[in-house]
Parts: sequence; C-alpha cells; structure tokens
Amino acid sequence: MTANKQLLSDKAWIRWSALLLLALAMFFSYVFMDILSPIKDLMQSTRGWDSTAFGTMQGAETFLNVFVFFLIFAGIILDKMGVRFTALLSGVVMLIGAAINWYAVTDLFIGSSLEVWFNNNLNYIPGFDELGISPFYEGMPASAKFAAIGFMIFGCGVEMAGITVSRGIVKWFKGREMALAMGSEMALARLGVATCMIFSPYFAKLGGDIDVSRSVAFGVVLLMIALMMFIVYFFMDKKLDAQTGEEEEKEPFKVSDIGAILKSSGFWLVAMLCVLYYSAIFPFQKYAVNMLQCNLSFTEVAKDSFWASDQVTIVQYLIMLVVAAGAFISNFAKNKKLKYSMLGTAIIALITFCYMGYMRQSAETVFAVFPLLAVGITPILGNYVDHKGKAATMLILGALLLIACHLTFAFVLPMFKGSPIGGFIVAYITILVLGASFSLVPASLWPSVPKLVDQKIIGSAYALIFWIQNIGLWLFPMLIGKVLDNTNPAITEGLANKTITPEAAATMYDYTAPLIMLASLGVAALIIGLILKRVDKTKGLGLELPNINK
Repeated sequence: MTANKQLLSDKAWIRWSALLLLALAMFFSYVFMDILSPIKDLMQSTRGWDSTAFGTMQGAETFLNVFVFFLIFAGIILDKMGVRFTALLSGVVMLIGAAINWYAVTDLFIGSSLEVWFNNNLNYIPGFDELGISPFYEGMPASAKFAAIGFMIFGCGVEMAGITVSRGIVKWFKGREMALAMGSEMALARLGVATCMIFSPYFAKLGGDIDVSRSVAFGVVLLMIALMMFIVYFFMDKKLDAQTGEEEEKEPFKVSDIGAILKSSGFWLVAMLCVLYYSAIFPFQKYAVNMLQCNLSFTEVAKDSFWASDQVTIVQYLIMLVVAAGAFISNFAKNKKLKYSMLGTAIIALITFCYMGYMRQSAETVFAVFPLLAVGITPILGNYVDHKGKAATMLILGALLLIACHLTFAFVLPMFKGSPIGGFIVAYITILVLGASFSLVPASLWPSVPKLVDQKIIGSAYALIFWIQNIGLWLFPMLIGKVLDNTNPAITEGLANKTITPEAAATMYDYTAPLIMLASLGVAALIIGLILKRVDKTKGLGLELPNINK
C-alpha cells in the first residue's frame, strides 16, 4: 500500500522536525527535574531542608514509578494506546505535579492549614516505614513533604514522557539514523541541565530578594510549553499513521509480553547497566552544585560589578547556546570550511563560558558546563553506532570515565581548595569529561533495546528498563543525603544545638564518602558492561553491529 508512496518519515526534514518537538519537550522537563538542585543551600537556609530532607524529597520523584509500578503501566499504556495519547498524558501529569511542587515552596504555603496538616501527618506510614522505603519521615519539613508529593506526580509524567519519546524516535527513525536521533535528542534535552543551573539561582535571587518559589515557577511555565510541543507532535504523528494506514492500538495486553522480555539475558544486562550508570549521574546532579560549594574557594563578587548583575546571566546563557549550536552544527555540516569554523566557534565560546563562570564565582555556573561537551560528541557517537556499531564497547568506556570522574571529585578536587584557579580548572575538566561519558549511554544503550525485544512490545521493554532505573534514582538521592549527614556529625550536631547556622552548614559538608559510593556504581557498571560484551559475542545479540540497514 505504501511501497510507492513517500511517507512523512521518509522526508528527512519532517522526521527531524518531529524529533525536535520531542527533544524540546524533554529539554523543558529536564529543566524542572533539577530545578532545586542548584539552590540546595537556599532550601536549607530559607525552608529548613537539611541534606536528608532534600535527598528524600528528590528521591520521591521516582517513588510511584517504583513502588506503585506506574512505569510498568505507562509502558502498557504506550504499547496499547500509542505514542500520541501517552505523550499528551505525560505532559498533563508533569504539569500537575510541577504546580503542586511550586505551591509547596511558596510563602502562601507557610502558615496555611495545609502546612499544619503535613506537619501533623505522614510521619509514619505502616509497612513502608518498616521496609525503610517511606518517602516521608517524622521531622521532615511540611514543605518538603508536600513538594515530594508534587515531585512524585511529576516523576510519573517525566518517566512516561521518556519512554514515549524513545518509542516515538523508533517509530520515525527505524532503519535510519536512529542512534544519531536518540543521541541528538538527549544532547538537546540535557541542555536543560545547564539552563536549570544558570536560571534557577537567577530567579531565586532576582532583585536581591531571595524567593525559591520563583525558580520553580520558571520550571512550571516551561512545562506548559512542553505540553504545547506534545500537542503539535500529536497531529504530525496522526498524519503519519493516516499515510501508513496503521492504527496505534493493536493487540490486547498479554502477561506473556512481559515474560518474553524478562527471559532475555541481554535485556537484564542492559537494564542493570542502565540502573548502575544513571544512579551514578542523576542523583549526583542534585548535589553537584553543593559539592562544588564545599570543595572550591569562592570569593564574593562586588555587588556593583558586571559579574554580579542580572545581565551577565543572560549573556552567559547566550554564549552557552553558541557553544551548543556550533558543536551541533559541526556534526552535520558537509562543507569542511563550515564544519571547522563552527567547531572553532564552539571551542572559543566554551572557553569564554568557563571564564565567565570563574568570574561569577558561583558553583552553579561552574556545573552548568556539564552537558556542553556532550552536545558536541553525542551526535558523533550516535552516528558512529549507526554506521559502525560498537555499542557495548562504548558503554564500557563510559563506565571507565565515570569512575575516574567521581574519584577525581572525591580525592583530587579537595586538594585544590586553597587554589583560586587550580580548583576551577580541575572542576571544569572533570565536569566536562563526566558529561562526555554520560553521552555514551543514549548513543549506545537506548538504540540497542530494539535489538533485544519484539517491536510490538518495545514500549513495555523501555518501561521495564526505566522502572529498574527508577529504583536507583529513588534510592541514591536519599542515600547521598543520609551519608552526608552521617559522615558529617559535627554539622548535624551544630545544627541541632544551633552553634552552626543553616547558611554556614550548607557549604561545609565533606562529600568524600558519597562520591566513593557513586564511583563504586561505576565499577559495577564496568563489570556488567564487560559481561554484556561477552554475551553479545556468544549469543549474537547484534549490539556491536551498526543500526542502519544497508
């Protein structure tokens, strides 16, 4: 029926436009995901959230996905209701959760009957407390409890969006440049991390009056735009199905579908590698700014200088966009002169970006460099996997870089605390390399999943991987917070007896133990990666083979 008819997905500019819509929606969701991460110190000083409260709230994002199995249901919904319906549903759910999270940190919540209720309730949840998996605890600030509920709902939406976007890319790029598409989507989406690091503190401190709710409100507005992106994609996807004559709803769900996935040893190895690797990255992002605040020597910038002004934030963000655009375009430019001029522009802009971060003397602008190298190399890696393969090998390389970076943060960076320039150089290089290692995963891991399971249950397969991944994303933010408090007893005691102020405590933590814990996850991921490569060789899973059919 469609043999002689050109489909929308056959036109490169249309399928890449569909990808852009999905990637921008994920970009906005990534901004909100870490919206409180760069202002952890302000949450402690203005809302009384210590590291345990902060980590518990952050870990709540994945609570419903893991313990109510929402992600499994999301995968079933995706397979049986299709990409369009699930994309819209995820956008609405994200927005609802974000709105709750925003209200929880506003001044309106303080002193309200809702605050009183949360102070008096949810201090003990039968069963969950005994198992040690409760998203709340006695003494947890009411605002953190209510924010955790909003974050749980948002987490359901964002993870549903994640599997939907992956399925959508498979739909539009099957047999084409799928790894390049997935890598490009993640490269753009991860610019949300830099956007968050730059603008969350900017809005929180706008006009010299600290208000953390402004940062969250910024994220809520972006999620409204994300929902609009999904609506536009809805009509593009619907037209594609009209051309092919296919319906998104297919066979009724069968339990055997899940069983077929779980029988695959390759699936389990990919899933385990995913949970280990992502658990060493995403939870770290939530503490990275505070880790830098505790390990670098910052000097206060003069209030009347350009580096302390609101304008510098906008200028630095524009330079960041130049870095991203130059690096990204250089991957696709056919003309060598254009290619290298774009690459040179990106490098110069990156150096300028780092210089501005140093001059601003703020940890959040230092960590904002995290995704920038990834933007440049993720499409390269995706293109390599599409044409040459070697996905399993790339995962091993990513694990090695991950281990090196966390150990550098743990042992090398503290040695430069007294050095005003040396510490920044070590931090920048390590953060850039960590971002580069992170780019190896979307370029190699996600495009490998369609090789392991049947096409009709790929949504459920992604959902299962995301569910397993979410166990780590729930556990490790809480573990980092608890480890921080337990390995810094002087700070905990000082806060309790009021000999240390929350403002001072926020930048005094020793992060060595949490970083060693994260490095150990990298070691485990390395072992799994080596096993996966061995299994791929013996069973012929095709993970080392190129994605593009010739």
